[in-house]
Amino acid sequence: MNKKKKPFLGMPAPLGYVPGLGRGATGFTTRSDIGPARDANDPVDDRHAPPGKRTVGDQMKKNQAADDDDEDLNDTNYDEFNGYAGSLFSSGPYEKDDEEADAIYAALDKRMDERRKERRQEDHKFRRKLAEVTEEEWLSIPEVGDARNKRQRNPRYEKLTPVPDSFFAKHLQTGENHTSVDPRQTQFGGLNTPYPGGLNTPYPGGMTPGLMTPGTGELDMRKIGQARNTLMDMRLSQVSDSVSGQTVVDPKGYLTDLNSMIPTHGGDINDIKKARLLLKSVRETNPHHPPAWIASARLEEVTGKLQVARNLIMKGTEMCPKSEDVWLEAARLQPGDTAKAVVAQAVRHLPQSVRIYIRAAELETDIRAKKRVLRKALEHVPNSVRLWKAAVELEEPEDARIMLSRAVECCPTSVELWLALARLETYENARKVLNKARENIPTDRHIWITAAKLEEANGNTQMVEKIIDRAITSLRANGVEINREQWIQDAEECDRAGSVATCQAVMRAVIGIGIEEEDRKHTWMEDADSCVAHNALECARAIYAYALQVFPSKKSVWLRAAYFEKNHGTRYESLEALLQRAVAHCPKAEVLWLMGAKSKWLAGDVPAARSILALAFQANPNSEEIWLAAVKLESENNEYERARRLLAKARSSAPTARVFMKSVKLEWVLGNIAAAQELCEEALKHYEDFPKLWMMKGQIEEQGELMEKAREAYNQGLKKCPHSTPLWLLLSRLEEKIGQLTRARAILEKSRLKNPKNPGLWLESVRLEYRAGLKNIANTLMAKALQECPSSGILWSEAVFLEARPQRKTKSVDALKKCEHDPHVLLAVAKLFWSERKITKAREWFHRTVKIDSDLGDAWAFFYKFELQHGTEEQQEEVRKRCENAEPRHGELWCTVSKDIANWQRKIGEILVLVAARIKNTF
Repeated sequence: MNKKKKPFLGMPAPLGYVPGLGRGATGFTTRSDIGPARDANDPVDDRHAPPGKRTVGDQMKKNQAADDDDEDLNDTNYDEFNGYAGSLFSSGPYEKDDEEADAIYAALDKRMDERRKERRQEDHKFRRKLAEVTEEEWLSIPEVGDARNKRQRNPRYEKLTPVPDSFFAKHLQTGENHTSVDPRQTQFGGLNTPYPGGLNTPYPGGMTPGLMTPGTGELDMRKIGQARNTLMDMRLSQVSDSVSGQTVVDPKGYLTDLNSMIPTHGGDINDIKKARLLLKSVRETNPHHPPAWIASARLEEVTGKLQVARNLIMKGTEMCPKSEDVWLEAARLQPGDTAKAVVAQAVRHLPQSVRIYIRAAELETDIRAKKRVLRKALEHVPNSVRLWKAAVELEEPEDARIMLSRAVECCPTSVELWLALARLETYENARKVLNKARENIPTDRHIWITAAKLEEANGNTQMVEKIIDRAITSLRANGVEINREQWIQDAEECDRAGSVATCQAVMRAVIGIGIEEEDRKHTWMEDADSCVAHNALECARAIYAYALQVFPSKKSVWLRAAYFEKNHGTRYESLEALLQRAVAHCPKAEVLWLMGAKSKWLAGDVPAARSILALAFQANPNSEEIWLAAVKLESENNEYERARRLLAKARSSAPTARVFMKSVKLEWVLGNIAAAQELCEEALKHYEDFPKLWMMKGQIEEQGELMEKAREAYNQGLKKCPHSTPLWLLLSRLEEKIGQLTRARAILEKSRLKNPKNPGLWLESVRLEYRAGLKNIANTLMAKALQECPSSGILWSEAVFLEARPQRKTKSVDALKKCEHDPHVLLAVAKLFWSERKITKAREWFHRTVKIDSDLGDAWAFFYKFELQHGTEEQQEEVRKRCENAEPRHGELWCTVSKDIANWQRKIGEILVLVAARIKNTF
């Protein structure tokens, strides 16, 4: 079959022809419409191309090399100081002028580099020459003056001059005054303000200057009253009845009605209405539900409708006659006589209700009437312990005894009634009563303890131990678990009541119950501390006595017991007896020997103290502590030759750094400077790393005004002991004392480098600047110090008083957050309250400070100074005695006085007075 060739094949398409448009085949795009997928500029992926054009990577490298010549003006290539990294004009032509300029700049750079090199060489030569400078030449270098200009040295503070009152008065007169209301302005129910915009306001321009008098600028109260009356008249006219011409509001009673509408409870009226509606619904749904009536009555009472509340609650008594709570609420809401009638009616409905009888007795004002009510109640409810107790409290002792004898028959299981009867009976009858009580209530421990107290009160102390032991056995036989904590609380109550034998017997009986053998010592020490905290001293003494029986060779237990007797016992009787037993059991415990000797010395018995120390020497030969204690005993009693001989023996038999130090100090305080220096030199040959010897050597030289030798001693000491803070402080203060402020500052900086995070050195640096008058530098240093030592209480306490007065309180709060239990911070807070004349708070914080750290002498000194100014003689004496008992040894001011050789023989009380006298109220 021959097909004819189409005539249009091979011919060009007509203008505007779109293939497929006639049959609707549009809306898609083919590859021929958009061209090839690869861009004309993309490298060709020709696998058989020459090496330079083989891969896409080669083409990319080539293009990148070509692009490197172009300038990069991207933000990442821009530096704020240097500008763009490359040259902005690299794409431009490089001409001869550019070449000359580059040559000039290169020559300049070369010259500057040569000058820098010469300068570095000169500095190096100069630094080498510094090694040849002698110490005299170094010390002769003059001080550097203050380089700041005059304006920086003497800043002029901005002066603020307040505006005088006449200025305001003058401008008030220029204002426009409005003192009356135009009647035409009220015809539409509002005032036309004089401001553009024509706003109507119902108030008569109360904020305009018209309410102020022109001359004085003060509020004119008469005009305010006129404005208020005008406002009230306007309001009343607005609510008038325009039809009949008569008002529906009584102008005279208007304010009275408003006051009566104000609820007294301060709640929302809508909430009250909702509550009232809900409670009404509850009452109607379940009228025999007592809480609904009580809640309704209390709601009306709160909203001020007392009579409505009374009517509701009485209706409730009709609906719920057997509800005790409803009757009690009705009695509470009714006035006196009506309440009695309500209670009488309640008794008829509920003759067994104890609470109603108690309420009836409370309503009576006469004692006889109360007794009559309670006796009537006991006829109906004879087994009520509450009624018996209330009735007995109203009776005389003899009648009370008779009533209690009847009460224990009616209520044989009431421990309180049995014990009350036993207290009122004679000794023999009380024993019988308690025996009956034990028969009726064999499981109660209080009856046994009361029996023990009864025997103790009548002198039968040997029976107390037996009764308590029988109590433990009997209670266990009756299935009662012995609760150790409860028995200890009972023992503390016996202690407070003065029943010492009973208290100790209870402690001995229960102290070991329920404790593992390995936990006994730790638990008993905690129990003793708890008893001391509760002021139950006999309980603590009993615990220590029992612990010493169990652990006779434990030095720590003897020490705890000795410190307890020292603080709370008879110092020269119970303490000495305990220490004699202690050294017999622990002869190697030096501290126990020393405590015994000190106790005898404080009692004035010096020969006995010597004999104790002699026994201590036999038990502990060549003991440094005992040697030094013997020396102190002799030197304190002015036996200087004996002290010298003892020290000489100690240096030969037990040579230690402390023995040498005490030898030097003895000669120093006695004025034998040459002997002291000789001993010091001898000691330093053996103990050159003992910083106190270097300190004493420098202080002796400083005392003789030999500053150069003192400086040399301190410097030598620091070479051997670079971590001794007191040595650094002494050297710095020496330089400051002779006027070398810059050198003192340099010494402290060097000390901080060798001893980082040292609060004492930072504090001295701050104070150095403050003493020099450079408060800004001091504040800066303090900020750095607190960054390096954020938990240092001594720095925070100083920072509080570096602040201006308004900021001190805020600073003290920050200090307490960082160092809540630091004594220096607590002392700073106490001083802050003292400076603000808050005497009670200051005294409270002083008590906290000395309680948390009784060894801080500065706290005691400030406390004593405070009481000298604001306390009574009794309070001053109390602080002084507490300080003597605490025997503080530390504190900046305290050590300044106590370590002064002029005060070497002074007692704690005398030092306290001297330190307090140095304190000035300049904080």
